[in-house]
Amino acid sequence: MRNRVLYIQLWNDLAPEKAMVMLSGPRQVGKTTFAQKLTGRGFPNKEYFNWDVIDNKKRLIQEPYFFEHINLKDSSRPLVIFDEIHKYKHWKSYLKGVYDQYGERFKFLILGSGRLDVSKKGGDALSGRFLEMHLFPFTIAELSSRHRDIHRFLTNPLSEFDLNPVKETFELWQQLANVSGFPEPFIKGRVSSWRRWSSSYGRQIIRDDIRTVQEVRQTDTMEILYSLLPSRVASPLSLNNLAGDLQVSFETVKQWLSLFDYFYLTFRISPWSKKVSRTILKEKKMYFFNVAMIDEEAVKFENMVALELWRAVHQWNEWGWGNFGIYYLRNKEKKEVDFILTNNHKPILLIEAKFAEEHPSESLRYFQGILKIPAVQLVNRENIRKILRNDQLEIGIFSAHQWLSSLP
Repeated sequence: MRNRVLYIQLWNDLAPEKAMVMLSGPRQVGKTTFAQKLTGRGFPNKEYFNWDVIDNKKRLIQEPYFFEHINLKDSSRPLVIFDEIHKYKHWKSYLKGVYDQYGERFKFLILGSGRLDVSKKGGDALSGRFLEMHLFPFTIAELSSRHRDIHRFLTNPLSEFDLNPVKETFELWQQLANVSGFPEPFIKGRVSSWRRWSSSYGRQIIRDDIRTVQEVRQTDTMEILYSLLPSRVASPLSLNNLAGDLQVSFETVKQWLSLFDYFYLTFRISPWSKKVSRTILKEKKMYFFNVAMIDEEAVKFENMVALELWRAVHQWNEWGWGNFGIYYLRNKEKKEVDFILTNNHKPILLIEAKFAEEHPSESLRYFQGILKIPAVQLVNRENIRKILRNDQLEIGIFSAHQWLSSLP
């Protein structure tokens, strides 16, 4: 398994700052393996708890602070790992008590295959008590060895990106497209292995995780909704149309899509409208973490770019480098740019994903002319590196695998 260096570096930065770190991400993305790696890096004293193991569950209920009895190997601070604890009905109040009573003596790592804010009933019980980080499927940036400095990237995103071997990044990009970045199918590297893995992945999450935590009854219809979504990727998502197709209410579809997001089956990007007139404000665009399940190559390509940017924005925020966001732009005249990155609610970069088109899109030119910020068009071709004028501005046309591989 890859060493996941980008995430280990982030953990090393977060762990000394707070006694509790919450690590969430898609199921089977390698959270438990990642935690096991950490226990060998300065934590000889450790305790692992998994809510899905019956004996562990009984132990916590009978003796809530069981980790007190850890047999210490030395005087270093013990690390206690709670895996899938968010499935416990009272997990927020429990962890609040754990932090308040033992935060000075122990370090705690909380793992979850659902977003750890999925239950709103706990209020702000954990407010100020933890730092958050995410673990995502492999991306081209994570799999590459050299990355741009964040400050240099923000100063000029159109330069200094060709840091990694082109042949290597191209082959990695193709592998991600064919088998996704989930560790099990990626490491095997065969489409047949990915198909076997993927055929049960979504169904397992819907029937096990979502139904267990949220008590959803119409799992068959929810699975049908999930099967319809790959054809809706990268387009503004109409909940009314989906509700009509499934013969369920608008609110039901809205709730189910939120659950897909919460349990890391999908992620959605909102439209951005500040300083741009006549933009559409309502419909979000949806993407999958399991990118290989999308058949149409151009759509899959955009989804892959979206996931690379999604990983980057989350980690930049978790490093404390800024307050970054990712959105898309679309106006009532149907001019659209796939992605716009922001920092402190100000636009900093436009990014268009075009499968094969090497001429900058008219929409990209149009919105860059309004916003006066750098713009990049990424293409799924090798050896593309062009910088074109747009009045007083510049648009970079680059091979996606090369430009994305060196993202901070």
